[in-house]
Amino acid sequence: MLIIRLLILVMLVALPGEKSMWTVQTSGIDTNLRGMSAVRERDANGKAADVVWVSGSNGVILRSVDSGENWKRLHVAGGDKLDFRGIRAFDAQTAYAMSIGSGENSRIYKTTDGGENWTMQFSDKREAFFLDDIVCASEKECFAVSDSVDGKIPIVSTSDGIHWKEMPSEGMPAALAGEGAFAASGTTLAMDGKRDLYIGTGGLKARVFHSADLGKNWTATETPLLSGEASQGIFSVFPAGKTVVIVGGDYKETKAAVRVAAYSTDKGATWKLAEQQPGGFRSAVASIGGRTLVAVGPSGEDVSYDAGVHWAQTDALDLNAVVTLEDGNAWAAGVKGTVARLSYHKK
Repeated sequence: MLIIRLLILVMLVALPGEKSMWTVQTSGIDTNLRGMSAVRERDANGKAADVVWVSGSNGVILRSVDSGENWKRLHVAGGDKLDFRGIRAFDAQTAYAMSIGSGENSRIYKTTDGGENWTMQFSDKREAFFLDDIVCASEKECFAVSDSVDGKIPIVSTSDGIHWKEMPSEGMPAALAGEGAFAASGTTLAMDGKRDLYIGTGGLKARVFHSADLGKNWTATETPLLSGEASQGIFSVFPAGKTVVIVGGDYKETKAAVRVAAYSTDKGATWKLAEQQPGGFRSAVASIGGRTLVAVGPSGEDVSYDAGVHWAQTDALDLNAVVTLEDGNAWAAGVKGTVARLSYHKK
């Protein structure tokens, strides 16, 4: 296996008077990274380190077990041309990787030996089937969402960490013409607690689908985020109790800061646009502790200290995905194999 020794680079300050929040740790790999997962582990001596998994185009999966100091390139047999948009890891050895594409190109793999070997657990032959995201409550209980098939958004799930099946669709509202989720950041499907699932969509309307019973029944609520074109809508959902924050916009107009962020205080039943919008299209949002959120996108990064009501731009990196650990430590990934680490987040 190839071990990649990476040089830490210090980013320029994005805005006058503001301290840059993100430090680039890797770049220069021929891939657009959109999948990301991280866990905290301790070695035999009790020393803690972040275990970080990232994935993207050209079959690329990278893993670091020492907080980004070294990275290993992992290979999925027969997957060098796949676009791995989703990854969910539980430790240094166990992870799911999800690829996108029509029909059989949408696949779910699993490794239990640190990526030395991968087993394909799921694929679908229907041409309209197109996986967008995967989320897990545990190693054995996971869910994945596809673009609509025959007028409904399919959800596939596993309860044993091995076998996947499509869930019944009776409780799923009909999809609108041209409506679908975006496989942009690994956060268009989100889970909160033990029972709440959320899906953000785009196209004709930007809607949030919410299930309070692990995907058996759903409601769909229209949001004020930008919509109407195939490139517009919700690209990321972050739920925390009654608060739900969404970001997105138009991925073809990355600097347009119009209707790109909104929030709900009642689990998505009603929505309000952020009073101060992020600096442009944003593909992912996450919490770095309490009411402090970060959002990332092609034209830069933003921070909100009031759970998504007001945003301020901090950096100008081209990033797609962000993941945080319980202590507020955060990682992000983007174009050309870029992986960045949160270096500052105090107001």
